[in-house]
Amino acid sequence: MDEWATDVAQVAEWDERLDELLVQVGDVFGRADLRRRARACVRGLLGPVSRKNGWQLAEYAGWTHPWLQQHLLDRARWNENELRDRVRGYVLDNLDDGAGAVLVLDESGVAKKGHASAGVAPQYCGALGGVFACQVAVVAAWATRRGVALIDRELYLPRTWTDDRERCRRAHVPDEVAFATKPALAARIIARILPHCPAGT
Repeated sequence: MDEWATDVAQVAEWDERLDELLVQVGDVFGRADLRRRARACVRGLLGPVSRKNGWQLAEYAGWTHPWLQQHLLDRARWNENELRDRVRGYVLDNLDDGAGAVLVLDESGVAKKGHASAGVAPQYCGALGGVFACQVAVVAAWATRRGVALIDRELYLPRTWTDDRERCRRAHVPDEVAFATKPALAARIIARILPHCPAGT
């Protein structure tokens, strides 16, 4: 089999496994239209889209506007923590190579204009190399010799957010969410993941 045919076969296998995962998590979304939107969103995020915003993801999906995508991420009812747990299980099962794994924790920032999105504030962003208006999250990746995948996240909310409950409510941050340092967020993630780690890791 030549190199081109090998690449095509690998892409086909990857595509099949992505569909398998999307079927496994589909019931998290409850309705068929939300499942279709979620599938299009994931494929857009993984596809050759130059900027991963609502308009370009919608265009990649063949839609004329981003409203359906925005509804999925902003107003539709589905359990993001259940989805996180399902994806984590899939990753731990499929990246297990029997030789151990590494849980990698780090913070990740993304520039964000405006001030309405949850957690946006002037803060250090490593990706941008300075203090900018951005959102910052603590993220966890599972790494083995078979590959690496993100499996958890916690949004960091500066005190300027947690001290302003009305602002939090406008951004749909639950009232019970209090200020937590990044190490405390990392500890929450570790506590969630450890009970599910394969034996020997």
